[in-house]
Amino acid sequence: MIKHYSLFRTDTLSLVFIFLGGLILLLIIAPLAGMFLHTPCKDLIQTAGEGAVQKSIWLTLLTAMGATLLCSLGAIPFAYLLARRDFPLKRLVTGIIDIPVIIPHSAAGIAVLGIISRESLIGNAADKAGFSFVNHPAGIMTAMAFVSLPFLINAARDGFIAVPERLEKAALSLGASPLRVFFTVALPLAWRSILSGLILMWARGMSEFGAVVIVAYHPMITPVLIYERFGAFGLKYARPVAVLFITVCLVVFIMLRIIAWEKKNDRD
Repeated sequence: MIKHYSLFRTDTLSLVFIFLGGLILLLIIAPLAGMFLHTPCKDLIQTAGEGAVQKSIWLTLLTAMGATLLCSLGAIPFAYLLARRDFPLKRLVTGIIDIPVIIPHSAAGIAVLGIISRESLIGNAADKAGFSFVNHPAGIMTAMAFVSLPFLINAARDGFIAVPERLEKAALSLGASPLRVFFTVALPLAWRSILSGLILMWARGMSEFGAVVIVAYHPMITPVLIYERFGAFGLKYARPVAVLFITVCLVVFIMLRIIAWEKKNDRD
């Protein structure tokens, strides 16, 4: 006899899990809800009209997107390599990829500054060419990319691993080149994981503060602007900027998810 289990069973264990899940949701929702509820609409409208706030939000969106798109040109093929090839020290390489996730963000900023400052090889070459990464959008993008790349690489690698190798081998046996197999078989089948990785990397880059503030305090991205206003004027002056920035991020994030969902439905 087959037993049917309902998703909404009310046994003791389910009630305990529901209670614990409710506490976790409350931990996430309560701070955000409190911030929105304590921000008057007039303060939000006034803040949205400030040129410095608008500039910082656009700078944050564009630098995070730029870092994501530029790095994806190398990160996605690298993820495919990690998914399909075994090579010496592969485990060490995968461990190195995750280092930016676990180190303190201020340490990440110092590490990035060490390779782009004028005393470094890259920074010195850029300085001779009349260009500087420090206090420049390029430096911001470098810091964002450093802390957010693991999200794209790991998501894309998992997506490629989920693609059956037999499909790629079948395409190769029919005369397709490895490059064509990559673009016509692997990428289309792993695109959902890759898109999720791109969104996560973009979102992680936008939220970065510690690494960016060391590399480029100016021009100010929004997390740095929020910190500066909080330090100079307090919570009341910083909160509207935070609410506005979170709202913009949520809108863009939802739009990207909708696009991904529509593509999924088109394929289905």
